[in-house]
Amino acid sequence: MEALTLTELCLLIGETLDDRLAPSYWVQAEISSLSLKGGHMYLELIDGKTAKMRATCWSGTQEMLTAYFESETGQQLQAGMKVLIETEVQFHPVYGLSLSIVGIDPAYTLGDIAQQRQRTIQQLEKDGLIDAQQLLPLPTLIRRIAVISSSNAAGYEDFKHQLDTSHYRFETQLFGATMQGEGAAKSIIAALNEIEGFDAVVIIRGGGATTDLSCFDNYELCAVCAQFDLPILTGIGHTRDVSVLDLVAHQALKTPTAVAEWLIHRMDDQMARINDLLTRLQRTAERQILIRRHRIELLQQRLAACNPERIYRMGYSLLTKNGQIIRSVHDLHPGDIVTTHLSDGSCDLKV
Repeated sequence: MEALTLTELCLLIGETLDDRLAPSYWVQAEISSLSLKGGHMYLELIDGKTAKMRATCWSGTQEMLTAYFESETGQQLQAGMKVLIETEVQFHPVYGLSLSIVGIDPAYTLGDIAQQRQRTIQQLEKDGLIDAQQLLPLPTLIRRIAVISSSNAAGYEDFKHQLDTSHYRFETQLFGATMQGEGAAKSIIAALNEIEGFDAVVIIRGGGATTDLSCFDNYELCAVCAQFDLPILTGIGHTRDVSVLDLVAHQALKTPTAVAEWLIHRMDDQMARINDLLTRLQRTAERQILIRRHRIELLQQRLAACNPERIYRMGYSLLTKNGQIIRSVHDLHPGDIVTTHLSDGSCDLKV
């Protein structure tokens, strides 16, 4: 057999692939890793543990494809996603066999995300955690608030501004966390573990539908939040669906500003209740004071009726002998000196 050079063999392989394969194929796979460099997207695709292959989406296609995918799904392409992609099989003498991505079907990924989300909800229900936050009582006045957010997020600034311009003095402390992407769930859990001694926790972020929000469907994050010992309020900016974290939170609002408004309105309600109680207490106290005052007046009248001075003024007198009150004629003997007490004085008498 005539020997071939390595270059000749590579050319033969490439020609054979071009002859035998279709121009493109739709492939189901999971993204194992993903990186961007120079506008190009480099991926590693896997099919469980049975297959693995490199794939590239070149800059011109990458910008159009990712924009389309994000507009349809509300999420960015990332590791762990299952995708249905249109690929061209390519063979390079140096880099070997790879796939060139030329298209993507967002509906496939949305279906997988929906299935994963439903599995998370079912597991939380099975574990008895889906309604656990609802069992926590809300403090009467929520003033000390732990905030989990990115420190430079516009949503956090909106939240702070809304509270700072209210009529109430809220105390907030930021616990910074990554709010999107692959490490977001673990970052939020780490922030939760630092929180202690607050009235409630607020998890907020800004952004629209083009930002990755799948971390808020993460089972571990949702389970930790469900079992947290403080009420959790969410305002994570979903514009399409309610996240699983929204389902387990004590109170779920759409945006950071909506969370701040909810806190202010609750304070309004509680202050109105307190003012109503104060009014009722004041009215009750006033009625009790009137009753006590009437009783005192009655007692004063009774005391006045029994006052010895009044009896003296009516012409009665009081007899004493040696300082002792005389109550019977048998207490007297001829020659005794007694004192008679009248309204305007006293004098001694001899029996």
